Amino acid sequence: MSNVPQRGPAPRQASIAEYVLAQGEVSAAELAERFDVSLMTIHRDLDELERQGIVRKFRGGVTAQPSGVFESNVSYRLKTMRAEKAAVAERALKLIEPGMAVMLDDSTSTLEIARRLRSITPLTVVTNFLEAINLLSQERGIHLMGLGGDFDPLHSSFLGVSCVEAVQSLQVDICFTSTSAVSGGFAYHQEQHIVSVKRAMLDSASRNVLLLDHSKLGRVALHRLAPLSRFDLLLVDDGASPQALRELDEHKVPYEVCATGRDCGAGDRDDG
Repeated sequence: MSNVPQRGPAPRQASIAEYVLAQGEVSAAELAERFDVSLMTIHRDLDELERQGIVRKFRGGVTAQPSGVFESNVSYRLKTMRAEKAAVAERALKLIEPGMAVMLDDSTSTLEIARRLRSITPLTVVTNFLEAINLLSQERGIHLMGLGGDFDPLHSSFLGVSCVEAVQSLQVDICFTSTSAVSGGFAYHQEQHIVSVKRAMLDSASRNVLLLDHSKLGRVALHRLAPLSRFDLLLVDDGASPQALRELDEHKVPYEVCATGRDCGAGDRDDG
């Protein structure tokens, strides 16, 4: 009997992906039992997840792809931590005023901000994220500036040297960005070509805000993006553990904890 009832292949595949990521490696038979479907159905699901670059099949089972591939897949990121990202975005919205120039990176966390911008106009919005460009292209009162570059379908964004140069030619009031991991007073990301664009964005803004869901705290990735001191504020949802918040306190990081489904409040911290 399934302990994870599903309706249709898409939500089941998302749940399978999350389970494989949590376990690291599982057998197809275990997945079939867990999701109460046939082995043939599980193999079809795994074929689709492998096509998306999320998992890697082997004889009799499946493993999560290296985290860089798995977490970069925009179709996966759009499905995860939705409530947490919405809570953080609601708080971030209070930092934006009409007339500002706002920069959004190619994270699904900042996409939640983009969904809410119609209530704060006029605005100039600068982004390299195709998802945000499509979302905002018809909004009245928003002057939209798309950052060009090499299109990366895995991230649904524009990257590369030409994107960095486009960012460097601008100066915005506030930049919202997210990243893969935060630990030891640093923000990390697993992909170098993403890091170069994000660093340029940080340099082009008068104020920088880092958006995180709690799963990213206490983790590291391959590349150091920036010390947390580069950010004026860190916003994280209320799933963050006391230990993770204590680490932010130790590094004197200005942060706020955003209550999922409710208002946000300042973290219990010593700004010393």
